[in-house]
Amino acid sequence: MSQTPKALDQFDIAGRSALVTGGASGIGLAYAETMAEGGAQVTLTDVDGEAAEREAARLRGLGYDVRSAQLDVSDRARTTQVFDEHEAAFGGLDIAFANAGIGTGPGFWDPNGHRAEGGQVDTYDPAWWDRIIAINLTGAYNTMRDAARLMKKPGRKNGRTGGSIIATSSNAAVVCEAIVPMPYMPAKAGVSHMVKHLAFELAEYHIRVNAILPGPFVTNINNGSLKDPVVREAWDKSTPMGRIAETYQLKPLALYLASDASSYVTGSQMLIDGGMALGKFK
Repeated sequence: MSQTPKALDQFDIAGRSALVTGGASGIGLAYAETMAEGGAQVTLTDVDGEAAEREAARLRGLGYDVRSAQLDVSDRARTTQVFDEHEAAFGGLDIAFANAGIGTGPGFWDPNGHRAEGGQVDTYDPAWWDRIIAINLTGAYNTMRDAARLMKKPGRKNGRTGGSIIATSSNAAVVCEAIVPMPYMPAKAGVSHMVKHLAFELAEYHIRVNAILPGPFVTNINNGSLKDPVVREAWDKSTPMGRIAETYQLKPLALYLASDASSYVTGSQMLIDGGMALGKFK
């Protein structure tokens, strides 16, 4: 009879390989750091190829096995190429983070609670809609499509298929936010539902698919608006815990979903938002 694994041993990802989209900053960089720190081989991708290589070089300098690739996830052919290059470099794919995302334009209110010019449904620039859907929803599909393609191949360790796909959705998938660009919410709701569908479809191949739903974290999204003290104060006040979060707080959850610690978890929607989805606090 085999010995039951210890709890902490189930978080071990050493020797596995991971690909992260949108990995040059913010949430994606936290994911890439977590994978590297855990001993995984990592491909760090970003639409800003120079930034991706800069962060990959920094992590290599710390002794981690990290490569970079320039990737706009809305480019389906390029996405396939990057995944194939990852497979050639590392012999397979065990973990994929469909993380790349943008938020462009104003919500219908500004942080002071006034109607925002350009943020109304009839004034919002349709080009912003197209770009947000292309990156946040179609880009997530492109990423998970190629991840599934590689993970269906027999694994290099035990001859079985399998792996873990983690998509960055948002608490905006389940609540509406007046100061968030409108297309962001249906795009993330689509990601969340796609995760559930793909978890259902891919379970037969031992591929787990889960979503992380962050609330407001300090990142560069929407031109780094959460670094603006006025914007940050508005978010702080609306959060039951009274503060927005830093990206390092996502690392334990990312490791959990990437590792065998979550071996019986698929189709989940992991909220990490300080209680915001429970309702407005102030």
